[in-house]
Amino acid sequence: QVQLVETGGGLVQAGGSLRLSCAASGRTFSSYDMGWFRQAPGKEREFVAAIHWSGGSTRYADSVKGRFTISRDNAKNTVYLQMNSLKPEDTAVYYCAAGDYMVVRAVRPSYWGQGTQVTVSS
Repeated sequence: QVQLVETGGGLVQAGGSLRLSCAASGRTFSSYDMGWFRQAPGKEREFVAAIHWSGGSTRYADSVKGRFTISRDNAKNTVYLQMNSLKPEDTAVYYCAAGDYMVVRAVRPSYWGQGTQVTVSS
């Protein structure tokens, strides 16, 4: 079992930056790929970024490529999402997720966090 808790959301102006963190419990954190997803009001949840369990490879949605960076620290059981050059369309609830093969294919994660709100004002 893996429990995930996101922090770092908030209100930021367009062009600004935020860093989300996701703290995981459980000794198996380092064996899972980790990812970030987001859901805007009235829209389906969508993939944002994923990182291999080793930290050696990543995958991004086209909409955030070049602006967002996913990273992880297995010693701290934490995954991060650095978000730069934020746009109003990035406004959503951001969810941390854990699972297998998330970097190489679009799979449904095994575990989800509760989400953290990110609001970008124009």
